Amino acid sequence: MRRNQRGVTAIGWLFLLAPLAVVGYAGIRLAPVYLNYTKVARSLEQTATAFQDDQSVTALDIRKSVEKRFDVEGINYPTLKEVAIRRDGKTWIVQAAYEDVAPLFANVSLLVTFDRSVEVH
Repeated sequence: MRRNQRGVTAIGWLFLLAPLAVVGYAGIRLAPVYLNYTKVARSLEQTATAFQDDQSVTALDIRKSVEKRFDVEGINYPTLKEVAIRRDGKTWIVQAAYEDVAPLFANVSLLVTFDRSVEVH
């Protein structure tokens, strides 16, 4: 007896495409969070290169530089209070460690943790 195969049914397509749709939607919701992180990382790197060979740099100078760069980039999160500046020997460590939440649907959200630090010599 000969059987003809006709392919995937409509229900089969739903089972195949539903997970792809959820992953695609999650990517759309996470895109702004990661774009913000790239702005934060770029601002910290620019601050580190601005004071590269300055031996008389202080924590206040670094904080003002980070604040200016956050203003120019339009970064509202993390706030300057969440950017840690500490001394480690002769170098300064500027660290932005924060968590960001991207709502997915209903009461389901995606939590992303970021930790970026640069050394200012």
